[in-house]
Amino acid sequence: MIVFWIATAALSAATAALMMRGAARSAAGVTRAGGDDASLAVHRRQLSEIDDLAERRLLAGSELKAARAEAGRRLIAAAEGASAWPVEGPRMRLAVITAAGLAPLAALALYIGVGAPGFNDQPYTRRLAEWRASDPAQLGPERIAAVMLQITRERPGDVEALRHLALARMAGGDASGAAQALRQAVALAPQRAELWVGLGETFVAEGQGEVGADARRAFSEGLKRDPRNVSALYHLARARIADGDVAGGLAAWKALQNDLPAGDGRRAVLGQEIAQVTRDGRLAGPDAPAAPAGGPTPDMIKGMVKGLAQRLDANPDDPDGWVRLVRSYAVLGDAAARDAALAKAQARYGDQPKILAALRQAAQTPSNAAVQ
Repeated sequence: MIVFWIATAALSAATAALMMRGAARSAAGVTRAGGDDASLAVHRRQLSEIDDLAERRLLAGSELKAARAEAGRRLIAAAEGASAWPVEGPRMRLAVITAAGLAPLAALALYIGVGAPGFNDQPYTRRLAEWRASDPAQLGPERIAAVMLQITRERPGDVEALRHLALARMAGGDASGAAQALRQAVALAPQRAELWVGLGETFVAEGQGEVGADARRAFSEGLKRDPRNVSALYHLARARIADGDVAGGLAAWKALQNDLPAGDGRRAVLGQEIAQVTRDGRLAGPDAPAAPAGGPTPDMIKGMVKGLAQRLDANPDDPDGWVRLVRSYAVLGDAAARDAALAKAQARYGDQPKILAALRQAAQTPSNAAVQ
């Protein structure tokens, strides 16, 4: 806080110095003769020279009239554009200094009135610990991403943690960060098709819907491992249409649509795209996949729950953590995992009735279909 006030005082002093410097420059620009601006004196001198030429009969009547009109116009323009800030004089300097001094005082009064001067700073590590200890369903994508990033640093070889980090970053609109996480994931587990496909999707999001060279390469790697992957087939067909092979791309889309189950909502969406390209002969335009809106996705929540479970396996002496784990499994509707976690916790805290009661209450938490 002391550093803040020192910085505020220094900034106020610098502001006052700049204002006084501007005032001094403006005062220095005031005329040297009769208090008028120097530029006005130049235009008046031009008028005098025109009158002198007229007296010597060196200007004809029409030329004299035009010259006087032009010189008068310039004089008026210069007078209108001249600085009118009367900063010279002790009173104006005093007003400038007073205004510069009152500004930080007014800011201080406003801060005391609406701010929280007595509230202690909360380090980021403490906030991160609170997010990690809270219910994942109550966190936004950015906070889940922060938690997952910490988990990946604790376990750099955990592919699932990297995948969930990428999901959280994508949900928060950070396609570049998601791509970075998935690059690490595919380096650790290159045999997993969904990682390659997810990487391709992040490239498409970065490219505002364009299926570029990196995305095509990632989707192709995904198809090598999963030839029926819907996302990879869709995007590679889209790339063919963008390259001018409209017939080939449409044929691939139609084959993909026929392979989708009858109740799959993607059939209707793909059908609309097929109709549009058939009608227009080209793609409608860039259409990057939208990041999940609102709260965290089920996969993001599952990633945080898995991280909690692994942390408890390594450091089981955390009763609050076991209660959260049991409750999280209950919310996810994973009865088997809930019961297994409950049994482990009960065996560990069998002689502590309060903890056992909290565990039983957590196990009875209703499941939430929205996060399953």
